[in-house]
Amino acid sequence: MELAEYFKQTVGLPEETVKQLDSLFDTVELPKGYELLREGSKSKKLFYMEKGLMRLFYLKDGKDITHHFFQERAMYMPIENVFLNQDYRYNIVLLENSVIRSVDFSLVEGFIDSDVKLQRLTRYLMVSVIKQLADHLFSLQFQTAKDRYSFLVETHPNILLRAPLGHIASYLGITQQTLSVIRAEKSI
Repeated sequence: MELAEYFKQTVGLPEETVKQLDSLFDTVELPKGYELLREGSKSKKLFYMEKGLMRLFYLKDGKDITHHFFQERAMYMPIENVFLNQDYRYNIVLLENSVIRSVDFSLVEGFIDSDVKLQRLTRYLMVSVIKQLADHLFSLQFQTAKDRYSFLVETHPNILLRAPLGHIASYLGITQQTLSVIRAEKSI
């Protein structure tokens, strides 16, 4: 979904506001494997994924751990950079050729301050992030690997076709071998 359509459908913004906001965002087509953000960066950009799939991950003891996947209709910004002026802790890499819209958050902030609907969108996005993190933490602490797998497939039905199984296993907190066993059991 294009950004302008996202603003119309999700927020219900007037056409003039949509045009103004849309004009602030740059559009880039980036190849699979492109590193959008790296650990330690200071980016203050807001990103919208029009097309493609990206993976947010971190490194721990030389191991790469998937923290989240973002696909079409996803907005993302490095909260550590934008609001806390801290170094970014994660890495983001594109898993597919992608179309990304981006803007420096300071350019959008004036619109947010003056438009109640955009303030609602901002709250909605922040609450969505908190909910995603809470759900993921809950699932890792209290659900079985099979339950986590089922929930992932339910909420992201095509993720198995788009992301490498090693990244999916890492996100679920299991080995790739365990993922293979679960997948085999589910297909029976």
